[in-house]
Amino acid sequence: MDKLSIKGGATLSGSVTISGAKNAALPILAGTLLATEKVTVTNVPHLKDVTTMLSLLQMMGVQITVDDREGVEIDASNVNCPQAPYELVKTMRASILVLGPLVARFGEADVSLPGGCAIGARPVNLHVAGLQAMGAHVVVENGFIKARAKRLRGAHIVFDIVTVTGTENLLMAAVLADGETVLENAAREPEVTDLANFLIGMGAKIEGAGSSTIVVQGVDALGGTSYPVLPDRIETGTYLVAAAMTGGKIRAVNAAPDTLEAVLIKLAEAGASIQTGDDWIEIDMQGRRPRAIDVRTAPYPAFPTDMQAQFCAMNAVAEGVGTITETIFENRFQHVLEMQRMGADIQLEGHTAICTGVERLNAAPVMATDLRASAGLVLAGLAADGETVVDRIYHVDRGYERIEEKLRQLGASIRRIV
Repeated sequence: MDKLSIKGGATLSGSVTISGAKNAALPILAGTLLATEKVTVTNVPHLKDVTTMLSLLQMMGVQITVDDREGVEIDASNVNCPQAPYELVKTMRASILVLGPLVARFGEADVSLPGGCAIGARPVNLHVAGLQAMGAHVVVENGFIKARAKRLRGAHIVFDIVTVTGTENLLMAAVLADGETVLENAAREPEVTDLANFLIGMGAKIEGAGSSTIVVQGVDALGGTSYPVLPDRIETGTYLVAAAMTGGKIRAVNAAPDTLEAVLIKLAEAGASIQTGDDWIEIDMQGRRPRAIDVRTAPYPAFPTDMQAQFCAMNAVAEGVGTITETIFENRFQHVLEMQRMGADIQLEGHTAICTGVERLNAAPVMATDLRASAGLVLAGLAADGETVVDRIYHVDRGYERIEEKLRQLGASIRRIV
């Protein structure tokens, strides 16, 4: 099992190229199932989850050609097996995103329930309830969601809670439905907007993406298009925090500053000088130690839960006391226990982590527990004395493309141990 070895102490500087967003690429790849013609998706990141999604599409009969420049050509004209088996779904919960497109275009879908997720868990429940409102017959049996419909019909759907994948799934279902669909309390994330723009490129009629109310006029069929995946705002934020923690100066290129406003505001609060252009962000700490800040996660456009672990790492070496309150996920402070092994002074009280900054962390062997926690631990290693070894970095590889190469280009001493 691969590990990352990090020797802390280097001040990061230079330029880093941001990859396409995994959380935009996955729904867009699922959305290619709606097209009757070839579709080309570019700026696709080389990540484990993307490979899993492409494998899932191939199992259904989709023809896929991958080129060297992060482009994928997809032909879903001959889908013959509208199923998503447990073997693939268990490794990636986003597999649920094929449910809406399959029912909309082929009238049937058998999708395994995501691993460790009973149907009573709210998000999957919302996907099912939405499809039922659109006229689908849905049953859950033998661990599969089985949906059938001659043709979905438009419906007025109000989400109980904001759900990104729920919004995406029902948005994709609605584009081929008969009539008008209104999605209320829809997720506003940039990745939802990116999916909508992709679908519009194929001929869908969608208004209001990026707001809490999305209106879709169903069409009979969608054609081909070529579409670039938007830059990854969480990867961008991770490298900006790495610079802040090490007193460095970096420029993130091929970025999307307008998707990161909440994060940039907090970095400025921490003492960073921030400059932005159309597709770049520059952060300069001028060698200073960051100031501790208070963060509260909430759905977009507020502060993203996916940046919480990285800011926890920054607060651990910042001046003063900062609190981080997690409102999205119940169990998202597992990185705190590992950071404490490195000498971080962090107290957990319910859904809040109270961080009292220390001047330096101490290297220690630590273990990644999930994707963003692992990124937080890598950042902690950059700001620690000695050699930190992060185990179970397959979590990192799910969401960060060549993280050790990119950090090395910025001056970090980091290597992969196989």
